[in-house]
Amino acid sequence: MSKKIAILATHGFEESELSSPKEHLEQQGWTAHIVSPEPGSIKAWADKDWGKEYPVDKTLAEARPSDYDALVLPGGVLNPDKLRVNDEALAFVQKFFTEGKPVAAICHGPQTLINAGLVQGRKMTSVQAISRDLQNAGAHWVDEEVVADNGLVTSRTPKDLPAFNKKMVEEIREGRHPRG
Repeated sequence: MSKKIAILATHGFEESELSSPKEHLEQQGWTAHIVSPEPGSIKAWADKDWGKEYPVDKTLAEARPSDYDALVLPGGVLNPDKLRVNDEALAFVQKFFTEGKPVAAICHGPQTLINAGLVQGRKMTSVQAISRDLQNAGAHWVDEEVVADNGLVTSRTPKDLPAFNKKMVEEIREGRHPRG
């Protein structure tokens, strides 16, 4: 069955945390759109310097959560820091939760979920640097390569991408997850 997944990102996303999930989703025969507040293209952060530019498929203003089966939130330090203060991005993310659609966030990506008010009571993981932020927002943080909690998939760092990609696809195949 064909699926369509939104990858929400802006300038400063960790390159591997967008490119690896996007490629993995496309290997399933699915469509993965890069959705961003900015039109045109967005620039990756690759290890310790700026990386390639990636074309934006839809701006946040054009994208509708109802058009997508799931959402991916790559990390990087700059990317989620910008998205978590963007009301349009927060509303976009919240809609996936209210519709019970799978959401996958890696590294610093869960920061956007904190500001969207979506982590309370959830078992999650992330890069160590934001573990306290997640705990303070009410998440049950654990140090594991990948965690799935009722359709929410989280992982720590690029080294966890194989497990993250596998679990993300599994949750997307399962479809909607009723959330309390």
